[in-house]
Amino acid sequence: MNTTQQKTTQSTGAPTQAGRRGFGGHGAPRRDGGRPVVKSEYKDKILDLRRVTRVVAGGKRMSFRATVVIGNEKGQVGIGVGKGLDVAQAVDKGKLKAKKNLITIPLKGRTIPHEVLAKYSAAKVIIKPAKLGHGLKAGGSVRDVLLMAGVKDATSKTLGTTKNKLTNGMAAIEALKKLRVVEKGEKRKAEVVEAVIEKPEAQEEA
Repeated sequence: MNTTQQKTTQSTGAPTQAGRRGFGGHGAPRRDGGRPVVKSEYKDKILDLRRVTRVVAGGKRMSFRATVVIGNEKGQVGIGVGKGLDVAQAVDKGKLKAKKNLITIPLKGRTIPHEVLAKYSAAKVIIKPAKLGHGLKAGGSVRDVLLMAGVKDATSKTLGTTKNKLTNGMAAIEALKKLRVVEKGEKRKAEVVEAVIEKPEAQEEA
């Protein structure tokens, strides 16, 4: 094919080599071989990133360990730990494991329904609800977990002795697992039971 024939073929709209390699009709490049990129609904944040060493028969093998927390800021949150030969691989594995560990918690607007306390290993965390506009008074990995879960008004305190970010993050997850919504009917039933229990005691005193 001579030069004149090549120009004629390109001007008639025949696909060029660049077009077959995943470029859209408007010249915008696409990823994954031409497929449109779907944005995930979950946000993620790295809680901890460490370089670990494993001793084998042939010597030492270096790898990375990433602790990742993900959430949709609408009541779903999870933590995962991934290991890989590089940082990107470890983070990707951490995200996949975090998706498998997702939990759903009840939210009361921008805060939590009630106070919770939980312990995980050497970590101990207490989380209290707060009024609208109070803000999130928490630090460390507990703050990241609450933000990913969608809690924006709350107060948290770490009571444990450890500073391990993974352990404190898991303690926050255990605390959020204890959240539940008390229905009006259940609350009324509890009040009636308490009144019945207190009534005989009052009669005996009389």
